Amino acid sequence: MNRKALLAVPLVLAAAAGFILAGDPLTIGGKMPSTDVKMQNVDGKDVTLAQVQKPAGTLVVFTCNHCPFAKAWESRIVALGNEYAAKGIGVVAINSNDPNVAPEDDMGTMQAKAKEDGMNFPYVVDATSSVAKAFGATRTPEAFLFDKGGKLVYHGAIDDNKEDAKAVTSPYLKNALEAVTSGKDVAVKETKSVGCGIKFRS
Repeated sequence: MNRKALLAVPLVLAAAAGFILAGDPLTIGGKMPSTDVKMQNVDGKDVTLAQVQKPAGTLVVFTCNHCPFAKAWESRIVALGNEYAAKGIGVVAINSNDPNVAPEDDMGTMQAKAKEDGMNFPYVVDATSSVAKAFGATRTPEAFLFDKGGKLVYHGAIDDNKEDAKAVTSPYLKNALEAVTSGKDVAVKETKSVGCGIKFRS
């Protein structure tokens, strides 16, 4: 077997197994992609990222219902989303998972979570996983924060302690949000996202 054929084998096996690969991660300074894709919100209405964007900045969090990491950070994501939405930041949580792979990631459970958690921002379905792929998102949760100029200024984890909110020493996302709302430079622009792999729809 020649070298090209050998290199193609993993891709063929991945496709056969139903795995879809995401694109390269959006780079710091990059613009928000897929702003015109309609995604169904938990209230039944379609929402696009263009509608979510605000002049003060925009926070996009890829998350889901079933992942233990997403569950552990869930209350912190909602608290930050609600707090900074009230301060003028556009906020949206996106579920890109295939519910055929992870049944708990269906719309019914999303609606129950949003109500139970008191989300004051959209929680939407990325019905083809195309938005996650355009962002290069691969984990839940994974945060992308854009400044008032529409440029990506933070990408990565919520903070440095999934297990215990009281033991957090580096609240990465909160620090980035505070910098954006204060018109300051974000000191830590990128951290490693820790979570479950997104179950891309095929």
